[in-house]
Amino acid sequence: QEKVIQSAVAFVFYCMDRDRKIPSLKGLQGRMWKQAFESGEVVGHVYDDALRALKRWHAHGRKLYIYSSGSVQAQKLLFGHTKEGNLLGLLSGHYDTVMPGSKIESKSYETIVKDIGVEANTILFLTDNIDEALAAKEAGMQVIVSVRPGTKELPEGHGCVCVTSFHAIRD
Repeated sequence: QEKVIQSAVAFVFYCMDRDRKIPSLKGLQGRMWKQAFESGEVVGHVYDDALRALKRWHAHGRKLYIYSSGSVQAQKLLFGHTKEGNLLGLLSGHYDTVMPGSKIESKSYETIVKDIGVEANTILFLTDNIDEALAAKEAGMQVIVSVRPGTKELPEGHGCVCVTSFHAIRD
């Protein structure tokens, strides 16, 4: 049994080291984070400019959703336990790779559009991943790529609007 546990732990680290977006791994991560967030040992970080934008958009009646490779449970922990307090009240909903699926497939974004019940071109999708941006754009959404330190270099001619701060995004 010890060998099985060691193999499972090694596989988890293997996947994490390669930033694999495996739903079962994200679920495990969420369960592990629960205790850490609820104890206060870990707090979520939201960039200051992003927090101000979220609050501004919410105050203007915009519906805000999170679509993350992290599980819905992990998203709620992160946004519910930030250094600025509980931000869940700013959000209208959450999506992960279990529902609607892969973040690099346009059909996932089409599923979100149907679930939210609005026209695709009325949704602004913000991401730091060009593959996600292109999939959302293919589904008809407006797209902005957030470029921060550590963001993967973008390919030439990608055709997406880019910002380095959420202050640059107009209401």
